[in-house]
Amino acid sequence: MNDPTRAKVEAWLRYYRDIGVKDFYRDRASRIVTEMLATPGNQTASGRIGLSLEEPMKPLSQPALSRVAVQPLSAPALPILQSASLFDAADRVEGDTLESIRADIGDCTRCRLHKARTNIVFGVGNPKAELVFVGEGPGHDEDIQGIPFVGRAGKLLTQMIEAMGLRREDVYICNVVKCRPPENRLPERDEIATCSPFLMRQLGVIAPKVIVCLGACAAQTLLATNAGISKFRGQWFDFHGSKLMATYHPAYLLRNPPAKGEVWNDLKKVLTLLGREVPKRAAQR
Repeated sequence: MNDPTRAKVEAWLRYYRDIGVKDFYRDRASRIVTEMLATPGNQTASGRIGLSLEEPMKPLSQPALSRVAVQPLSAPALPILQSASLFDAADRVEGDTLESIRADIGDCTRCRLHKARTNIVFGVGNPKAELVFVGEGPGHDEDIQGIPFVGRAGKLLTQMIEAMGLRREDVYICNVVKCRPPENRLPERDEIATCSPFLMRQLGVIAPKVIVCLGACAAQTLLATNAGISKFRGQWFDFHGSKLMATYHPAYLLRNPPAKGEVWNDLKKVLTLLGREVPKRAAQR
């Protein structure tokens, strides 16, 4: 292995160490090398792997993101998560805590989103919550305050939580990416691949009974699918010992108020699974 390649591999391994991935399996390593050899531009005339110093190495993406079909719990087919990604190990870090995950993130510069952020928006709420809400990424207000869901959409989420008979302090709220995407655009695939392992570790530490994905980005990331949210909204899925449901993002509800009824029906299913009664006042809305 030549010196430039060795430096790239060492940087790559340091990155995975930072996000908590400690074990690499031989079959996966073989797959990675095979993919690199098969990629145009990665071979020299001698047949060795050649890496350009001008282009930084991209973190390994989730190969199942666009290929895994969504299957509801009632279907007797394959489990949801079939990814062979190294990120699968990110939620099984021995001795992990929310504090250690935040420390590992540090003053993160792992992807381009750090360039324009004000604050890293890690997460907030009960570290032992039965219910976790996952959004896509911080907006302007969240970036300023360093707290997820505090803008207009956040206020609506708070109302939704209170309608369930809960408080924000009872649940945990976080996002797929921890830095605000420019102009509130959707996170791009490489940004998700870089940041989502920290989300997986958060969910692994909290071990909630229920995860509610707010919007397509969060749902597609956790379910490793590119199917539209309307295809599986309101359905239950297994996710590493938790039950997962996708529903519409509060920002979508601000633009489409009639969809609030559909989301409330989803939240009633969540309450039922948590063993809680639907508040009478909310049920009459």
